[in-house]
Amino acid sequence: MSGCLVLVATPIGNLSDLSERAMSTLLAASVVYCEDTRHSRTLFAAHGVKTPPLIALHEHNEKAQCDEVVQRVLAGEIVALISDAGTPAVSDPGQRVVAAVIDAGGQVSTVPGPSAVVSALVISGFATERFVMEGFLPRKEGERKVLFDAWDREQRTIVFYESPQRIGGVLNSMAHRWPQRRVAVVRELTKVHEDVVRGTLRELADHFVGSPPKGEITVVLEGAGPAPEMSDEALTERAAELLGRGLSVRDVATQLSDSLGVAHRRAYDVALALRAASTD
Repeated sequence: MSGCLVLVATPIGNLSDLSERAMSTLLAASVVYCEDTRHSRTLFAAHGVKTPPLIALHEHNEKAQCDEVVQRVLAGEIVALISDAGTPAVSDPGQRVVAAVIDAGGQVSTVPGPSAVVSALVISGFATERFVMEGFLPRKEGERKVLFDAWDREQRTIVFYESPQRIGGVLNSMAHRWPQRRVAVVRELTKVHEDVVRGTLRELADHFVGSPPKGEITVVLEGAGPAPEMSDEALTERAAELLGRGLSVRDVATQLSDSLGVAHRRAYDVALALRAASTD
C-alpha cells in the first residue's frame, strides 16, 4: 500500500463524536502526529483502545517536522495527523505539512468530521451559502482596524475565534462601527454547557463587557448588506474632489471603488469624463 498523510478530524468537545472510520484510521496508522500527546492520549483512553505511537507536531515545531513526515509518507507509511480538537490545518497546525507532502509528490487524504467553524455557522441562523473564516483576530488595534475596514463591505458571513478574556472588548469595538449588525457568540460547542447568544453587536457587547464567559468561543458575524447605489451626481462630486487633489484618473477610480463599493469601470469613466471636460 502506498504511503499517505491522512488528516483526521477529532471531537471538538463531545468525545462520542469520533467516527468509527476516524478511530480505525488512527489505529491503523504507523504514527499519529498531534498537537499535544497528553491531550491526545485522553481521546484513546476514553474509547478504551491502546494509544498508537504519538509524535508532537504543533505551531512551534511544524516547520521542523515537515521533512520527517514527508520521508515517512514517501517510504510507504500511513501517517495520521490530528489537532487537539476539530479538523487539522484550520486555525491549527497542518497546512505546512500538507503542502510539503504535496510538493514532494506524496498523497494526502482526510477523514472528515467535527469542525467548530462549520458547526457554529450552521446554528448561527445566518447565510451559509458564502462565508469567510478569519481565525483569531489580530491583537494590535491598527491591524484589527484594517480588517474591520474590509468587513465594512464583506457581504459573506464571517466566522472567527476569540478568547473569553477578549470577547467583550472585541465586540465593543465592532459595535462602534456596526451597532445593529447581527452576531452569534457560540460557546462550548457539543459540550454539556453549549450556549449560543444571538443579537446585535451592541446588545452582545453590553452583555459580555465586564462579564467574560468561560470556554471555547466561536463568533459568527452577519455579512454586510449590499452597498447602497450611489447616484451619478454624488459620484461625480466625489471624483471631482479627488481630481482636485491631484490624483490621476486611475487612482481616483481605484479609491472610489475601494471606499464606496462602486464598479471600478463606472468610477473610471466618471473620472475620465471630468478630466476631459477640464481640459476642453
